[in-house]
Amino acid sequence: MRDPDALRDQHKRRLAWMPWLYFALKPRHRAWAEAWQAEVQAQLLAQETVQLGVGCFIAPEAAIFGEPGRGVVLGDRCAIAAQAFLHGPLTLGNDVSVNAGARLEGGRKGLDIGDGTRIASGAALYAFDHGLKPDREIKDQPVRSRGIRLGRDVWIGANAGVTDGVTIGDHAVVAMGAVVTRDVPDWAIVAGVPAVVVGDRRQP
Repeated sequence: MRDPDALRDQHKRRLAWMPWLYFALKPRHRAWAEAWQAEVQAQLLAQETVQLGVGCFIAPEAAIFGEPGRGVVLGDRCAIAAQAFLHGPLTLGNDVSVNAGARLEGGRKGLDIGDGTRIASGAALYAFDHGLKPDREIKDQPVRSRGIRLGRDVWIGANAGVTDGVTIGDHAVVAMGAVVTRDVPDWAIVAGVPAVVVGDRRQP
């Protein structure tokens, strides 16, 4: 006979890596899952400068760091999966998902992510950059930060990268493995290294 405690522990692990399942839980799982999430979120709120909206899911294995002046703000129903890394300043709108292993670093100017945006596993968004002048080593270069903005209903594909200073328009899609170094228009589909426009979601 299966151990019910072991089954529940495994269920928690499954939710941590696939948090979209949390929002589709059957009633018999809802009570313990919400109580578990309340504990996870209370511990996070006690330790970091973080604001959480209603109905969020936070994997215990996620690394979320906010401090005064560099807070992390999540809207309602956001989902943060296992081994995601979030460092403020960072603002997520409602219904944003950050999947396993994604890395979001706000630099000084911050990351602003619109409602309904999806950030796939392994994506990297860094709102800062090192200088490259040849008069000093990389470790001694000045660091700049201009910030990154993602619109609403954006999809950042697995292992894609977004560099500092970029704005990605509403409804845009960034293909798997693309590296975005310049602004992306609304509805555009971009791919490649560096990323270029290869399509428009409104056109077949």
